[in-house]
This record gives sequence, structure tokens and C-alpha cells, in this order.
Amino acid sequence: MKKITAFILMMIMTVLLTACQDSGAGSDSGGSAQTDMEYIKDKGTLVVGVTEYAPMDYKDENGEWIGFDADMAKAFAKTLDVEVEFIEIDWDNKIMELEGKTIDCVWNGMTLTPEVTSAMDCSDAYCGNAQVVIVPSEDADKYPDADSLSGLTFAAEAGSAGEGVLQELELEYTSVKTQADALMEIAAGTSGAAVIDSSMADAMVGEGTSYADLTVACTLNSEEYGVGFRKGSDLVKALNDFFTESLADGTMKKCAETYEMQDMLLEK
Repeated sequence: MKKITAFILMMIMTVLLTACQDSGAGSDSGGSAQTDMEYIKDKGTLVVGVTEYAPMDYKDENGEWIGFDADMAKAFAKTLDVEVEFIEIDWDNKIMELEGKTIDCVWNGMTLTPEVTSAMDCSDAYCGNAQVVIVPSEDADKYPDADSLSGLTFAAEAGSAGEGVLQELELEYTSVKTQADALMEIAAGTSGAAVIDSSMADAMVGEGTSYADLTVACTLNSEEYGVGFRKGSDLVKALNDFFTESLADGTMKKCAETYEMQDMLLEK
């Protein structure tokens, strides 16, 4: 009986040892776990999570994604010898979409907030930005700074940096799906103001735009844009190297000039 018990214990220990050895297969000590780079190369696509807004990511008359971020993402994918695919996401679910591998990165004028940098591995900052208050042009003089905003009802994209600023200021707001929807709220008269990215405001608000009767009343902060990947992704270094090379050879500046946002570039 003792011999049988000892034999069973020995078999259990062997199974456990084998399991422990297998569990280390993805470690840095020569394991076989697939890296993000290997993953996208195997499937042949870099899937980019976006929302639609100019000048970062938006569709042209043929339905093709263009914009500063879209063009740079296409160029980056080319250096990796893979195709690029753009998927519109609910911005409030960007972290879940990334972790679930619905997308491979978030590249959409994404502000490097503490929430973002704690949940993703992010690239170096490549553009400066700010959150600005948008109101009807005739009301602009009433709201020169944050202290003057009490009493206004706002619209802001759910999960955005703009929503975060409104929460910090304890101002009343309605969450909407996109920043474009926030502008539509003002145009429809259902919100008195919106907080959006300055990059979007430059392209979509004021004379010569779809919202000629809206304007920037004041600026609430300053921010920086980055690209988000899954935790531990080796694509971060690849993108940082790509940014460095693109700045050095002038291609990033040329792309920015196409969308009249060269003054936003952070030439680090």
C-alpha cells in the first residue's frame, strides 16, 4: 500500500513539474509566446481603432479613411509590410476593444490621460492639443474662462478628455457618442456648449466650416496626443522609431501640412 501511495505521489509531482515548465513557455527565457509584432504579421493587418473627426481620422467622398492620423497609420503599416484596417469604435470602450483584440491600437487623436497611460502602453507624444469650449458665436464673450462656465449645459464625447475636464470642473453635461455629436447638440439647441479637442475645433468650427455659427470661447487645458497599444506590446518601440525617422526626413511635417496642423507637431 505504501509503495502504491508513493508511486501515485511521484506521478502527481511529475505532472505538476511538467505543467510548471509549460507555464514558463511565454517568458523572456526563450519562451514561445507570440509578440504583438508577430501577431499582426501573421494575420497581415494592423487594425486601428478610430472615431470619425477631422483632421485626424475621417472619410473622404469615396468612403476611404484619411486625415493626419489615418495617413500616418497607413505609412507605419507599410513599414511593417502589413495592410491597415480602420474600425470605428465606441470611444468609451477603447480599452476593452484593445484588450479583446478587436483592434491592435488606438490611433485617433488620443489624449495621454492617466486613465489611458495606466491601461495601455503608449507611444511618445507626437502632437499638442487642448480642450476648448465651443458656443454659438454671439455668446462667446460671455465665457472667457473656466470660472464663467457655471450654468451652461454641455455636451461631450463619452470617455473623452473633454468629459474628464467637465467632471473635474463639476459642470453639468450630457454624454454623446462622438465629438461631432457634441457639436450637433449645440446646433440643435439641446446643449448650450460643448468641450472638444482644439484640433477638431480648428477644422470644423467657424467661418468656412459646417459650423460657421459656432466658435471657441475659451481653452481649458493643454494636452498631448499619443497612440495606445496593448500592455507589453513591442509595437510601441517600432512606432516610436517610425516617428523619429518620419520627423527627421520631413514626411511627418509634410503630412501635417496637408491637414494644416503643422503647428501641433511635437518635434522631440
